[in-house]
Amino acid sequence: MADAAEKISTTDARLGGLSLPAGGWSETARKDALARVQAMGLPERRDEYWKYTRPDTLTQADAVPAALFDNDEAPIFGEMERLNIVFVDGVFDAEASDDLSLEGVTIDRLAEAATDIHWARDLYGALETKGQDPVARPLAALNTAFATDGVLIHVTGNPSKPINLTYHHRSETSDAILHHVIRLDPGAEVTVLESGPAAARFNKCMEVEVADGATFHHVRAQGRDHERRAATHIFARLGTESVFKSFTLTANGVLTRNECVIELTGDDAVAHVAGACVGDGDFHHDDTVFITHDAVGCESRQVFKKVLRNGATGVFQGKILVKKDAQKTDGYQISQSLLLDDDSQFLAKPELEIYADDVACSHGSTSGAIDEDALFYLRSRGVPEGPATDLLTLAFLAEAVEEIENEDLRDEINDRLAAWLERHRS
Repeated sequence: MADAAEKISTTDARLGGLSLPAGGWSETARKDALARVQAMGLPERRDEYWKYTRPDTLTQADAVPAALFDNDEAPIFGEMERLNIVFVDGVFDAEASDDLSLEGVTIDRLAEAATDIHWARDLYGALETKGQDPVARPLAALNTAFATDGVLIHVTGNPSKPINLTYHHRSETSDAILHHVIRLDPGAEVTVLESGPAAARFNKCMEVEVADGATFHHVRAQGRDHERRAATHIFARLGTESVFKSFTLTANGVLTRNECVIELTGDDAVAHVAGACVGDGDFHHDDTVFITHDAVGCESRQVFKKVLRNGATGVFQGKILVKKDAQKTDGYQISQSLLLDDDSQFLAKPELEIYADDVACSHGSTSGAIDEDALFYLRSRGVPEGPATDLLTLAFLAEAVEEIENEDLRDEINDRLAAWLERHRS
């Protein structure tokens, strides 16, 4: 009873500081999400899917202040031709953003799309609601209820350039809640980039519907040396012969929890989710992935690599659920950590739940240190210890980075990883 009372108290305190946006086509979905949050309560450490990560600072009433850092590094993706959409502490910045017109796509702001006939009406909150079963995800429901801004992207063709959602952190006490909805029509293709630390505390939800034969590419770079606390959620539904590929680079941040929930509902669909994270010191990074195969001949990959040092903590919870009729499923899952000292730790919970009999599914998880033989080989050929360690670390991360199809984006991510390693070299 005491545990239940504590959860109710935490939930009431957090909800008491938020206002439910009223009116418009999203009102019904928001009220439904609020009821679900109140019923399930916000997460606590005793919850099964939060036992490795303390959710306290994500659920308490006020955001913990996060210091602002000077950053003389050029913005990631800044040299690419792209449509740039900027949010500052969770609020759309029209002056810093590009014009939202782009062939093959329509883009609206969640805060401005009030008409009852908007295409997003039937999708907003729908994938998030479906993603609550069989695992409760209360922070995502809270997002659906209280999101104050975001973008609604309807892809009808093949835009000539990627769409970059850029987040800036300008207030030490900002508390941002953003919700994006993306729909790809049959045969459409788009690349969505995300970059920046976003806010002192950040709760983001992205719902992606990929229709038959459509392709969605997603590359995300989370912050650099900011004291952010973030909970992000991606909910995706894939149609026949569709493709969903998402990669996330995370560099530092006090607490990051990335959840990805994907449902393959059409035959021969493909879903790849990958991530590379590098953490130093007061750093806790949690990747939680749940992929459901509910169609024939589908493929999924989960590839996550974490480099940890000076007491940093990495978490991976990944599950592949294969339903009864999802024959010829190909599911692959790998999670690995490279511990650069004895103080860091990696906590992994890989899972397979299979009800079909004609499948090829595998998972593996390892944790270890730098290969001393390989390090000796490089040093014996004149490479100093620091650069040699960096080379081996980049090689370790390569499998995850290779999941990015676009070569320019891969190079950008590798450059950022190399720069981080150099800055944090002992």
